[in-house]
Amino acid sequence: MNKRAFLFGLLALLPGTALAQQAPDWTSRITLSPLGGHVMGNPLAPAKVVEYVSYTCNHCAAFVAESSAPLKSGWVRGGKTSVEVRNAVRDRYDLTAAMLARCGGPARFFGNHEALFANQTAWFPQIEAYEAANQNPIAGQSNTDVMKDIGRKTGLYALMAKRGFKPAQLDACIASPAAMKQVLAMTDDAWKGVKISGTPGFTLNGKLLANTSTWATLRAALPAEAN
Repeated sequence: MNKRAFLFGLLALLPGTALAQQAPDWTSRITLSPLGGHVMGNPLAPAKVVEYVSYTCNHCAAFVAESSAPLKSGWVRGGKTSVEVRNAVRDRYDLTAAMLARCGGPARFFGNHEALFANQTAWFPQIEAYEAANQNPIAGQSNTDVMKDIGRKTGLYALMAKRGFKPAQLDACIASPAAMKQVLAMTDDAWKGVKISGTPGFTLNGKLLANTSTWATLRAALPAEAN
């Protein structure tokens, strides 16, 4: 047996996975879109979903709870679908949460995003109490100061602390002009450009999906599972 035949014989004994390049797990690829949304998945995915969410929206919380695991495993991981999360801010509490979700950069975003929704029932009653006690703004208090106060007194800072963030880091996230610009630009585009009817709202490859506000209705609009 010559050397080439011997080598081919050895290769034939190796598992197929050793010969093929490891397929990438696209759920670990997080990038920022030009508008400032967070994109999970293959940038060249043939199916591109954009989610428009508000952190004070209970329907959004239900959607994230139901969709997160199956969407990642069935569509994003294999590279056939990417998912971008954009803000469609409705109130000052939503804006505060949106700013905090961006703490830590793109790599931390989806963990923050899911944690905020998973704990919505815990911090939302504190927001209702805060709203009842603070309906009139304090003279001279900036919007940034108001959001910091909201974060400290409604459980949002406490939630982010459990994720490893210090108060000074959270204050800096709230005060970031660049992040604020992106969140407000996405919000303006959602309501005035895309003209979503409410949150959650969705587009697929740039087309607004009508009558789609749940995981079941979004799943029906997606291509067949890729994995």
